[in-house]
Amino acid sequence: MGIGYRVSGGGGPRLRREVGSLGLLPVWLIISLAAPTAPTAPTVLTISTTRGDSRVPIRLDPRVGPQVAAHALVAALGGSQRNDGVWADVTVARQPFRFLLESPLLTMGTIRRPLAAPARLVRDTVYLPLQFVAEVLPKTLSAVYRYDPAAGRLTELPGRAVAAGNSPAEAVVVPPAAPAVVAPPARDPGLLPNGLRRGHVIAIDPGHGGVDPGNRGVGLPAGTSEKDINLQVGLLLRDELQRRGIGVRMTRTTDTLINLFQRAPRSCRDDCVLFVSIHVNSLERRAGYTTARGFETFVFSEARTEDARRVAQMENDAMRFEVADPASQPTGLDFILRDLQLNEHLRESVRAAELMQSNLQEVHSGPNRGVKHGQLAVLNTARRPAVLVELGFATNTTDARLMTSRQGQRNLSLALADAVVSYLREYERRVGTPSPDGTP
Repeated sequence: MGIGYRVSGGGGPRLRREVGSLGLLPVWLIISLAAPTAPTAPTVLTISTTRGDSRVPIRLDPRVGPQVAAHALVAALGGSQRNDGVWADVTVARQPFRFLLESPLLTMGTIRRPLAAPARLVRDTVYLPLQFVAEVLPKTLSAVYRYDPAAGRLTELPGRAVAAGNSPAEAVVVPPAAPAVVAPPARDPGLLPNGLRRGHVIAIDPGHGGVDPGNRGVGLPAGTSEKDINLQVGLLLRDELQRRGIGVRMTRTTDTLINLFQRAPRSCRDDCVLFVSIHVNSLERRAGYTTARGFETFVFSEARTEDARRVAQMENDAMRFEVADPASQPTGLDFILRDLQLNEHLRESVRAAELMQSNLQEVHSGPNRGVKHGQLAVLNTARRPAVLVELGFATNTTDARLMTSRQGQRNLSLALADAVVSYLREYERRVGTPSPDGTP
């Protein structure tokens, strides 16, 4: 019946006893064990349309099995999606689908269909069961799509592209959408679809740049330096946050050098909620230096470990590439006021760092090295909560492979975006005030 999600007919009492004896295992795992001939879920979904090929990562949820991000799926198919926290509405080829979040139920007009696994809302992202792509779309829109389970490829049939207002009659095989069983509540115009208030601004600082290459670890491909990774991940993070309705201000968008003491003041002004500096770690040559790996996030305060002091010294060493700018280095009363502000924002910075570590842990194969404290110059002039993220070690080949692959960079940027959204949600609950642009 299904493609790796349901038990085919038959099996007899023995199969039923074996499946029943599995107790509280996830439904998707029980189904997979009961159907050994079903193909293994791919790790990447390839979508072929007239616009070209798109690759959408498949997330293996330990509770419900393989899933795909709804926003990535509809972007590749030219559809749309929204959710109100209870229902997720997805439109593909002008055909509406409604998923009851956290329940294995799909509605198509007046038709209700059970699924092997539910759609889920994870932080800011709706994830749909892979079954939707592998079974529902090819069956419901059989004139438009074919799915190859062996290749993990959904293909738009030649000449069947669905343009706005030009859906082929045979593509829609279910009745027109009926009024929803549960009407979504009216949306507050001051809120984004993800529930955040409008007007938040995040500053993103891709570290190093220009004549300052940053780390050139032995794990990185020839011709690649830390500054390249920082910029690539920073731009992906910018695009993802903007997609979610969050304003972004970049310290740099090209391969150029920005004064270390001017990065935060120029990008993180009064409307800024959080300053995020992106970097890559490394170790000096010594015994076993290529084995260290993992990710960590720094906040500005006195270093508490020798390793934290090492990282601070490494990142602050970038000042050797800069021309001194006395006006950018506060002294006297300015220094005292800045110190008070740093103390005020330290707790906020630590919380943002904790969320980044938690989210990176879901996509990074290396160890979680935790939240660290260090006197990093780039955070020193931030007048808002500020963090510096070390994505991995350039001196480790496994970390380097993750940080230089396009999919690895995409996953890292998505994890950071999820952390930012979670931080903004907590920030709104704490301050209980209108958004930075004055929206009520």
